[in-house]
Amino acid sequence: MRLFKTWGATVALVAAVAATAVSAQSQQFVNILTGGQSGVYYPLGVALSQIYAKAIPNTRSTAQVTKASAENLNLLQAGRGELALALGDSVSNAWKGDTESGFKTKLDKLRGLSATYNNYIQIVANADSGIKTLADLKGKRISVGAAKSGTELNARAILKAAGLTYADLGKVEYLPFGESVELMKNRQLDATLQSAGLGVASIRDLATAIKIVVVAVPAGVVAKVGDAAYQPATIPANTYTGQTADVATAAIPNFLVTHSGVSNELAYQMAKTMYEGIDTLYAAHNAAKTIKRENAIKGMPVPLHPGAEKYYREVGVLK
Repeated sequence: MRLFKTWGATVALVAAVAATAVSAQSQQFVNILTGGQSGVYYPLGVALSQIYAKAIPNTRSTAQVTKASAENLNLLQAGRGELALALGDSVSNAWKGDTESGFKTKLDKLRGLSATYNNYIQIVANADSGIKTLADLKGKRISVGAAKSGTELNARAILKAAGLTYADLGKVEYLPFGESVELMKNRQLDATLQSAGLGVASIRDLATAIKIVVVAVPAGVVAKVGDAAYQPATIPANTYTGQTADVATAAIPNFLVTHSGVSNELAYQMAKTMYEGIDTLYAAHNAAKTIKRENAIKGMPVPLHPGAEKYYREVGVLK
């Protein structure tokens, strides 16, 4: 009898270990590459991770803080994430392998999941700095975003189109949004250029601390960028405290990008559950409210992932 009990216990133990192993093998990970915590990418990434953890079986999902677009795309190529947010011009440059944009080779594993919302070039100056136009930035201290980030690439493009180079500026800092704002509050910077969704937390914080001026990027300057990803746009009046009039600027679309190593089933589920849980994204940030399924493949700079393609065909976005 004792032998039978021992044998039975052994069988049960082996079965439990096997079940645990199967469970571990079946669990999948979705690491979402975002940006700095004071931007828009991060709260959207957190919201997506919540959607996926709840809706996709056996899935552990996380949102990772990064330096945003360029770093995200390089990490995807290396298989160190399953999904990333990135600016359209960065995605296009990554697919081409543009070295000046931070891509040593063509990132050929990138695959599209969905278009999202537009980033707006938001150049904000301390009202005491005397900066009112792009030309006034000459000789001033400005932060242009983390080096080789999507924001910094946007800064280069806009300044060049306005006839300015970094050498024309008094001082250039390569800092994330939150750090840029803190330096402006301490009068250590005159202006910051932030490429983000409207109502970004960092600028809202700044506008409540000091009097600001939102500097216009005229349509003529946008046209001189020479990139179809840059379109004339408007920052509506009262987007920020003290901004009482509409301000002309440029808008650049953002995309959710995955890679070819992600299974068709997982990519299908990521696209499907994102749109089924879109209210969670809308609640995460106002910028997300412009994300619409009917625009999901509009302007996609890289091939669509087959799993996402399957979903969009099912719902009639693709015919």
